[in-house]
Amino acid sequence: MAHLTTSWQIWALLAAIFAALTAIFAKIGVEGIDSDLATFLRTIVVVAALGLLVFATGKTHGLTDITPRTALFLVLSGLATGASWLCYFRALQLGDAGRVAPVDKLSVVFVAIIAAIFLGERMSGVSWGGVALVAIGSVLVAVG
Repeated sequence: MAHLTTSWQIWALLAAIFAALTAIFAKIGVEGIDSDLATFLRTIVVVAALGLLVFATGKTHGLTDITPRTALFLVLSGLATGASWLCYFRALQLGDAGRVAPVDKLSVVFVAIIAAIFLGERMSGVSWGGVALVAIGSVLVAVG
């Protein structure tokens, strides 16, 4: 059982399941409300829930260890997350969840490319083939 909690594949699968639920709940939640306001309300929930988790599990001890570089990249990540959420909620308000979410998953393609270029990460030919299939699938959903 300990292996399951340390497996990146399990956590990634759970992230995908929760992302799917996010799309469905958000699509229903943006009906009759401005998408930016909906994103703001969702963000408050995320901040509150994560704050409770961090404090309840005693994980605040690392706050003093944050370097300026780490802080910079966490701030940039937060800004990118906010921008992504704003765009995602607007897309959900305008389009079908079943089409918006797959196009949003083009992030998989962008991550693979950016990680290879800037982080020096290497993937096998089979993995790049999978990335290409994600790209093709996203484009087919978008135009179909």
